[in-house]
Amino acid sequence: MNQNQNSRRDFIKTTTLASSASLITPINTFGIITKNNKKEMVGHGDFKYNVDKEWGIQDPSKIPVNDCHEMVMDSKGRILMTTTGANNNNVLVYDKSGKVLESWGTEFPGAHGLSIMGENSDQFLFITDPDTHKVTKTTIDGKILMTLNRPKEVDGYTSDEQFKPTETAILPNGEFYIADGYGENYIIHYDAKGNYLRHFGGKGTGEDQFNCCHGITLDTRDKANPTLLITSRASQEFKRFTLDGKHIETIKLPGCSICRPVIKNGNIYFAVIVTKTWDSYDGMIAVLDGDNKIISLPGGSAPDYSSGTLKEPTYDGKTFRNPHDVLVDDDGNLYVPQWNSGKTYPIKLTRV
Repeated sequence: MNQNQNSRRDFIKTTTLASSASLITPINTFGIITKNNKKEMVGHGDFKYNVDKEWGIQDPSKIPVNDCHEMVMDSKGRILMTTTGANNNNVLVYDKSGKVLESWGTEFPGAHGLSIMGENSDQFLFITDPDTHKVTKTTIDGKILMTLNRPKEVDGYTSDEQFKPTETAILPNGEFYIADGYGENYIIHYDAKGNYLRHFGGKGTGEDQFNCCHGITLDTRDKANPTLLITSRASQEFKRFTLDGKHIETIKLPGCSICRPVIKNGNIYFAVIVTKTWDSYDGMIAVLDGDNKIISLPGGSAPDYSSGTLKEPTYDGKTFRNPHDVLVDDDGNLYVPQWNSGKTYPIKLTRV
């Protein structure tokens, strides 16, 4: 199947999975169901993990999920996750043990990207929703502070429906970027108040264009020269840009349909949502070193650069169901929400 930017959205509209088979019968306690703590080890080199598929399991009659998309951690160590559904609360708040502390927000039925910035009570979130064609800034507990629709300053848009944002990246000064990954593939730069500054990108195969700019993050590992890492997911690569939109480099990762890059302790992590096909469960997590080389593929085959370039990895057939994001805590543990997974809850990988 051609992995263009609409593949997964077209697929989910035309395919119905037997999600009931993946749900475990709940017991009579609030929100959480029985766990058997069976674990398996995945990963390679210094990045190996025990897999806990039951870490985030809840009672679906009390805390339902649909597609689970992204996770961030707040200053209190709570884990926030976006999930879709018109009748669901679209943000779940977990503690590190996997207990849901609260949930909120029915205004984001297509809740997708989730970014966080600020400290303590001043923390805020950006939530992207390609279904409602909006990006929303909220307080950490869900109060709406700002809503952005399609940028009318960009000539590439002629209707609101073309704007299908998937991700945001926030600068320390409050400026932010929106990646229109399911729409026209522009990266739009705003000041802290939501005023348009510039845009770059757009659909195409040029070095400064994107084939599904699904994810974007700020890379500050070189503190003197911060850059943007942006995925071109359907082309199985990510690209580095200056903050004013100039292309620097393209990193090709064959076989890896990359969601968003996540940077922690000098390494890049990301979910590979699919390797071969959208019509069955697939995917893995990738860990890259400072030279943009994959050093571990939890849920997949060992990274192989014997030919000089990455050999397309192989899904292990059991660990993940289309992982969509990865959150890395201070102990190096990973938390993974999954898209189109039969309504399963996020899982945890504990660093060995």
